[in-house]
Order: sequence, then structure tokens, then C-alpha cells
Amino acid sequence: MVKTMTPYERATAALANEPVDELPAYPLACAIGRRLLPQKTTLREMSVNAKACADSFIAAANKYKFSYTVTLIDLAVQAHDYGAEVRMDEENTAFVTGHVVHSPEDYEKFQPLDVTKGRIAYLIEANRQIAAGLKNKAFVACHVEGPLLALSQSAGAERLFMDMFSDPEPVLKALTNTTETCSRIAKEIAKTDAPALLWNFLWGNYSVLGDNEYKQFEANDKYAYKLIKETHDLGLGFAIHNCADMPHLDTQIKQYKPDLYSLAYYPLNPSSPSATKVLDGGYADHCVIAGQIDPQLFARGTPAKMDAAVGSLCQEVKTGLCKHNLNSKWCIASGCEVPPELKTPMENIQAFMDGVDNHGKMSS
Repeated sequence: MVKTMTPYERATAALANEPVDELPAYPLACAIGRRLLPQKTTLREMSVNAKACADSFIAAANKYKFSYTVTLIDLAVQAHDYGAEVRMDEENTAFVTGHVVHSPEDYEKFQPLDVTKGRIAYLIEANRQIAAGLKNKAFVACHVEGPLLALSQSAGAERLFMDMFSDPEPVLKALTNTTETCSRIAKEIAKTDAPALLWNFLWGNYSVLGDNEYKQFEANDKYAYKLIKETHDLGLGFAIHNCADMPHLDTQIKQYKPDLYSLAYYPLNPSSPSATKVLDGGYADHCVIAGQIDPQLFARGTPAKMDAAVGSLCQEVKTGLCKHNLNSKWCIASGCEVPPELKTPMENIQAFMDGVDNHGKMSS
């Protein structure tokens, strides 16, 4: 029987497929951590104050004993610095309200950014503080928007996808430059104590792009593979978050070869990957899979319902791990961020962690 482990020990053991006492656990409790701070901290403050942001993540990981921590703040960080209009309400996740592309010529606006300035610099500083504060407590994966996601946030997804087919050359040129911005972010994060980068490659999604289109606009040596190689060369672990309903698992897991892959499950879509499908498809043979509790259960559910959902997933995962002779290659997680609004009951986060403790023991 495996001795009782710390959250960090579970995280690192799972990455190596070593035996664990219980399954690692991490609800993507990101901005909601601000509610644990002694002083009132708004979502808007988290979006502009690196220390407030870092304190929020550290408080949540320390209170709930998370195995991993993903430093997702919002998806408008790079867009903001590219000149998009970003709305920051007091208690709402920052989002883009005005895009920068209105004609093909506007893709020329996407030049590599100085990542020592703007919200990107704040993101890097927040990651530095989070990694230092949680060193050897939780395995920190620093969230960065991938080059296609950053471009879609800045240009507008509808406009971008139309231009990808009608006039791809300006888009491809812009992607070269957003990739360079991503590369610069990676190099700065490598100067911190962070052990891993987590790239958000959201558009590797069959609801949006087929294999050929995804290969043209991200999954090639100019973009994703360039960043993956640099991540490894910098000595960082490599993780991916993709909360799409139909992710390109063969590309993003079997070809990209991440250490950790965070994904969601949409039960109303028969093509969405359940835990059993992911395990039977051999994807956990390649990396730790993190998923797949419905994030809305944290906002709309009860502790009892959370315990039931976590218990069901733990049993499904343990059965699948045993079937495929795996020791530990799964982290019980939410499919995307826990809704950070004030009405989300914090007791549901505790119920999630208690549920993994109760149902995720590997000896049972």
C-alpha cells in the first residue's frame, strides 16, 4: 500500500505513472480564489494587479490542497496588448469587446510584442509569484494562450475563420508574429520557479477545424511545434488545456506528446470524449489526463451532487486505469474553470476535494 502522499507528491508521481495513494485532484479554481483573501478582491483587481492575482491562486491551493494549479486568468491578456478593447467589470471575467481586424491589411498590426510591458508583463509577474508561493506544494502549470487563440481573441473568431479560407496569407503572417510573442512569454516564464507551461490550443477542435485546417494554422513547425520544442529546450514541463467539445486528441496528445492534458466532457455530444473513451483510446498512456467534472456543477450543484459526480468519475477512472495497466495517469479535475462569480458556493469546491479523498483511493 502506498504511503500517504502530499498533493505535490501525487502530482509528480502521476506524471511519471508511479503508484499514488489516491488520484490527484484539481478543480480549475482560478479567479474564485480571491474570495478566500482577508481583504475584498474583485475580479477586475485580479486582472490588473499581479500580487492580488497571485495571492488568490496561492490561497486556494493552500486551503484545498490542490495537486496542480493552472494559472488561467482570462483569454484576453494578449488581445489587450495587441490593442483590442477589453471590458473589465468589477466581478466579471475580462473579455474582448472591440477587435482590431476589420480588413486583411489589419493583420499587419500583429507584430511581436514587448512582453516586459502591458498585461502580458503582469501575467508573467503573477506566474512568478504563484510558482514561488506554491513551490513543492502544488505543481504549477503557467497558462498561456496559444498563437491561434491569441489571434482569434484579438481579430475576432468569426472574422478570422472567414479570412483563413478566403485570404489565408495575411493570417499566416500574423500567426508567425503571435507565435513569436508566445515564444517571448515562454522565455520569461522560464526565468521563474514555474515547472511547466500550459498552452491553450483551443482551436484544435473538430467543431471548428478539420485536421488539414488545424495543421495549416497551428499544428506545424512554424507555430505549435516550434513552441513545444522551445518549451522543452527551456527545461519546462509541457501541458495543454483544451476545453473544446471535440478536441484533436490524436494530434494534441499522440503527436504533441504533452506531460499533462486538461480536457472537458460534454455528455450531450456523442463525439465528446468521456473518461472511458480517453482511456480506451490509449491517450493516458502518453500523459496525465485532467478532467472532467462539469464546471457548472460548482455553481449550480450541491455538495451531495458534487460527491456523487466525483465518486462516479473516480470509479470510472480507476476501472479504466486498472484495465490499461496504468498506475496513476489521471487527475480528477473540472473540464474548465470553476465559475468565478460570487454566487458559486465555495463548499462545492471542498466537496469536490473531499469526494476525491473519499472515492479516489487507489487501494479500493
